Amino acid sequence: MSIPTLSLADGDADPAGFAARIGASFERFGFAVVADHGIDPATIAAADAQARAFFALPDAVKRRYHVLGSGGARGYTPFGTEAAKDAALVDLKEFWHVGRELPPGHRFADVMAANLWPAEVPAFRAAELALFAALDVAGARILRAIARHLGLVPDWFEDSVADGNSVLRLLHYPPVPAEAPGIRAGAHEDINTITLLLGAEEAGLELLTRDGDWLEVAPPPGALVVNVGDMLQRLTAGRLRSTTHRVRNPAPARRGHSRYSMPFFLHFRPDFVIDPLPGCIGDGAVSEPPITAHDYLQQRLREIRLI
Repeated sequence: MSIPTLSLADGDADPAGFAARIGASFERFGFAVVADHGIDPATIAAADAQARAFFALPDAVKRRYHVLGSGGARGYTPFGTEAAKDAALVDLKEFWHVGRELPPGHRFADVMAANLWPAEVPAFRAAELALFAALDVAGARILRAIARHLGLVPDWFEDSVADGNSVLRLLHYPPVPAEAPGIRAGAHEDINTITLLLGAEEAGLELLTRDGDWLEVAPPPGALVVNVGDMLQRLTAGRLRSTTHRVRNPAPARRGHSRYSMPFFLHFRPDFVIDPLPGCIGDGAVSEPPITAHDYLQQRLREIRLI
């Protein structure tokens, strides 16, 4: 069993067919693999190179960009900080968060922090913002397909994610010694609306199937791995499910190698009220009370020990 690879280009040529295919993948796996997403490989390569340059800096330098009490919303989060919900051990990773750039006086400025940029890597800002913008566009295209699959007008999600609190996470999993406690990323679900992941070609990402087995997610080079987050699961009353996944430790032959990836956590705007869609409420639906996207995010960040 494997997740089929879909072409986002089909979303333009055959919108209804693509919506049916990606919807079926989400309903079966909670995940989809999407090729032909339109993001320039040079944009991806530049962002990846700048992220690696930052992570290669001395630990003391990187820690200058760690903002205590911020929940890791922007800047650097050191190795061994984040843990999966209810996990006994922390994850074996470090990461950097890039958020949406807001103009001065924006209505969400009080809940969406300004970005930090590492002075030691001059090209970092431009490269990461370019990738953020490209992933934002790709995410909007996928949301149009999801809307069609749910029987909504194609642009239903546009207002819900306008100026959304989306985050580009630049991830580094250092080499793993044989005696290392824990794993690179413990079993968890994503908090946000949908996640678009680049860099999953390096083995390790696995999802938990409905049968309770771990299934390797192995996309072709350059493809996106897209998964449903908890916010979309809540909005659809469980019709689209947020699937448990993890990043396991490498095989002995790869223990000495780092793993890098770049997930884009696409979020609703902070004041969007997540209220189950009427068309998704029915037999077996899990309907939860309305909550704003910001309040839900804060609740979940506390659960994973970032705040």
